[in-house]
Amino acid sequence: LLQLSGIGDTDLLRRHGIEVLCDRPQVGENLQDHLQVRVIHRCSRPITTNDDLRSSWRKLRMGLQYVLQRSGPMAVGINQAGAFLKTCEDLETPDIQFHFGALSADLPGAPLHRFSGSTTSVCQLRPTSRGRISIASSDPLEKPEIQPEYLSTEIDRRTVVEGLKVARQITAQPALTPYIIEEYKPGSAVQTDAELLDFARQSGVTIFHPAGTCRMGNDSEAVVDHQLRVRGVQSLRVVDCSIMPALVSGNTHAPAVMIAEKAADLILGAAAP
Repeated sequence: LLQLSGIGDTDLLRRHGIEVLCDRPQVGENLQDHLQVRVIHRCSRPITTNDDLRSSWRKLRMGLQYVLQRSGPMAVGINQAGAFLKTCEDLETPDIQFHFGALSADLPGAPLHRFSGSTTSVCQLRPTSRGRISIASSDPLEKPEIQPEYLSTEIDRRTVVEGLKVARQITAQPALTPYIIEEYKPGSAVQTDAELLDFARQSGVTIFHPAGTCRMGNDSEAVVDHQLRVRGVQSLRVVDCSIMPALVSGNTHAPAVMIAEKAADLILGAAAP
């Protein structure tokens, strides 16, 4: 929105025929996001959401359970368990988050697999890779160009590979053995660090936590100041996760609400006599 409104990198705006109101080259830079890489297993029993949604009768039963009793598969989240773990004991805080779900698909939004499946999702919490987002034209309806630059730093590559190894250790525990037939993805043929990294590059997807493209800071290159005001522009604030200098180590929903609450206080304070 800032770029379409004439606030951003001068060369980019002029290239798309947009009048430059304020030259702020960092608008759209510093893009961060959580990458998730999924380890998928074939299960030995028809007890997964894949099975529930494959049968019309089970779909009906699920719906009735929820409507009449507020129970059943529709009363719980997609992921039934989670964990925050360290890939290295020297770390002060966890650097990986796991989500465990009794369903499986190749991609978010894709049809569920036709077999009984479960998913262990590996998510690096503090990525050091930085990407960018920019307009593709002056048309607000045209999709922007997004370059997340996932896994572009050595620490990110190492962390994701170690996270996949830990996921395999978890799913290999004796308590889960009766329920698992085989690892469907990445599969038993993928063993070395290089192979795991290649799998992450090919199959990793966003977890929908983009942030950082209107970074807050005290330096001259920051897009917004400590009161969320766009530098060089009067009466304009940015109030969303794009103001984060660094991505939080978890879901962005609660931080987004906090940013909005703080912005409301700032705006009310500025308007007070």
